[in-house]
Amino acid sequence: MMPGPAPMAGPDPDALHPRHRLPSSQRKIRPPFVLDPSMRFYSPQANVDALGHQRVAEWLAYVQHDWEPTPVPGTRARLGLLLPCTKYKPYATSREHRSVNSALLAAGWRPSRPYDGPAELRGVLDDGAPEDVLNTAPLVRDGVVLDRFVISEPLALVPYELTMTFRGAQAPAASYDDPGMFENRGTSVSPERADCTATARRDGTWAWGPAERQAYAEMHNAMADALGVTLARISPAYRTLLAWVSPGLTHRSFLADAAFRAEDGLPTARRGVRGEIPLRGALDAVPGVVDILPTREQIACAKEELAERLRREGRPAGTGSVRAVYARGDGHDTPLGLPELTAALVARLDFEAARL
Repeated sequence: MMPGPAPMAGPDPDALHPRHRLPSSQRKIRPPFVLDPSMRFYSPQANVDALGHQRVAEWLAYVQHDWEPTPVPGTRARLGLLLPCTKYKPYATSREHRSVNSALLAAGWRPSRPYDGPAELRGVLDDGAPEDVLNTAPLVRDGVVLDRFVISEPLALVPYELTMTFRGAQAPAASYDDPGMFENRGTSVSPERADCTATARRDGTWAWGPAERQAYAEMHNAMADALGVTLARISPAYRTLLAWVSPGLTHRSFLADAAFRAEDGLPTARRGVRGEIPLRGALDAVPGVVDILPTREQIACAKEELAERLRREGRPAGTGSVRAVYARGDGHDTPLGLPELTAALVARLDFEAARL
């Protein structure tokens, strides 16, 4: 009798040990910035621990209670735009943020001061792209200020101006790596921890257990609470706050109230060690403080326009092809950077600015 196929080997827990993950985390921080090795959070439990990390705790206290918008002389009103955090730091160097920032520049928004970031970062720019794609200063157009922010775990909310430096040193936002809240990746676990309840799958990934789900809910709600406190405090300075966040991801869930959660199909709870834990969002505490985009209608229109563009370019434009290109953002990492979607964002900002 011929021997059967060898059984599939499960994942090696040691491969996910922090010492083996260090090089990957270091590569996500663009020089001249460097990783703070103590700010690596690879699992939901590590995220909960992050709340007690000195740099994280100090930042959360600052943004919730002390940060104020930078005055821009000669302007009359402000808008705010919340963007998602990104794999690479500083955030402005990511393809997603570069696409959004390029769209804003093309729409006439201009930085309120010259680019003052490191020259080394210019190496990420596409040929011909202006360095202002990386500029983190408030943007101005026709007397209206547009402040950008980043929704982050574990930092909750990061004003764009403070994504590279903070108080004369490298900012916490340019120093961390946190892939620990993404269950679907199958690697957001810490097998070396005594409280790990994740189980190995035969395909090499890991399934979260009750301790991971418990910690996810705790961290999720901590971020929602911090966002709620911060947005409630700063919102009087803004005519409108918009959030440009992907459906189904944590940043959108951190904001969503119960009604939006039901409409958007977002999870309402996680079952942890101590039973069902409801998920809450900033809008539960501060109704109407921010509008969450893109809407379903904007996404549907963007997909139709994307299909038309693919046909014009001679590329496959069937349903499956459009879905695949959309999911990858056609080279912009996520759909939020697609020109078909950034056009919708620019249009909404134009509408809001025209009302001021």
